[in-house]
Amino acid sequence: MNDLSARQIDIVTLAKDHGRVEVDELARRFDVTPQTIRKDLNELCDRKILVRIHGGATVGSTVENMSYEARRFVAAGEKQRIGLAAAQLIQNRSSLFINIGTTTEEVATALAGHEDLLVITNNLNVAMTLYRKPTFEVIIAGGTVRATDGGVVGAQAVDLIGQFKVDVAVIGVSAIDADGSLLDFDHREVRVAQAIIQNARHVMLVADRTKVERSAPVRVAHLSQIHTFVTDYLPSEPLRALCQSHRIRLIETDAATAGALPDAD
Repeated sequence: MNDLSARQIDIVTLAKDHGRVEVDELARRFDVTPQTIRKDLNELCDRKILVRIHGGATVGSTVENMSYEARRFVAAGEKQRIGLAAAQLIQNRSSLFINIGTTTEEVATALAGHEDLLVITNNLNVAMTLYRKPTFEVIIAGGTVRATDGGVVGAQAVDLIGQFKVDVAVIGVSAIDADGSLLDFDHREVRVAQAIIQNARHVMLVADRTKVERSAPVRVAHLSQIHTFVTDYLPSEPLRALCQSHRIRLIETDAATAGALPDAD
């Protein structure tokens, strides 16, 4: 990146720190026009350093996930609304799987008002959020704890999950391909997610629209295996058609606003 301008280097740093950058915010930060920022982003995206999304850009890696702290910042408000909407679909006295992900953690946070839940998770952050609730029973899958995000992965986690048959699985993924493939980065995490899907009566996918704009190398499952998909807005017509053809319940928390947005710059 030696031939990048100082501003472009700063933009890349900001994207890595926060997961994404937005045109208007960058224009204010650097006191330049939005057109100048768009030119910077287009150049960075042409060089595969970043990936263009509506109104900005995101980290462009398809083989390595961005940091946990960066993922927390990406679409934070959208994830909170997704978490609230998903939690409203879960009944008291239910049994749940909740897997790794910043969006699934928002679902856990939104479950605070529920009663009598059994939660099996391979996400230490979810367990820490829920274990203090007196009427909740929280079971943590055993295995290797990833230092990057508190996720528990490996064969031991798969074995534990296989001992249960729960009412609802709440799952997140790193990316959603146009053909409906649900994708992730760590093959060990994928095995756990697959076991969760196989051992739940109802599978609920929670993922914001940026997941449609990303890619990842490992296939978790297919959208057709999902019963309910909670997102902020689904911009992909092929995925929307898949939801309809497979009778997947699609819930869009921000559809009224996002649907009116113009095409990406």
